[in-house]
Amino acid sequence: MSKRYSIAEAGSHLPTIVDEAEAGLEIELTRRGKPVAVVVSPRQLERLRGGRPRFSHVYKAFLSKDSLEDIDLENDFFGSVWEKSVGRKVSL
Repeated sequence: MSKRYSIAEAGSHLPTIVDEAEAGLEIELTRRGKPVAVVVSPRQLERLRGGRPRFSHVYKAFLSKDSLEDIDLENDFFGSVWEKSVGRKVSL
């Protein structure tokens, strides 16, 4: 079960929101009626994250067993496709 609060409401209801999240509820925060964030307990967050290794660890393990040349990729392949820009501008 989840509850919804607008961001405007969330400020004045923060203690209640924290209590509800701690009790296991998923608290959805909305802006102009659209979901923008979810507040969950640390226990739920750990459950959602659990069991999945970090990408960097998996990638390093892969590179320790195989080289990029073995799969016909150049060493700088990922550097050439990585987007380095700061992203798009957002007006709030």
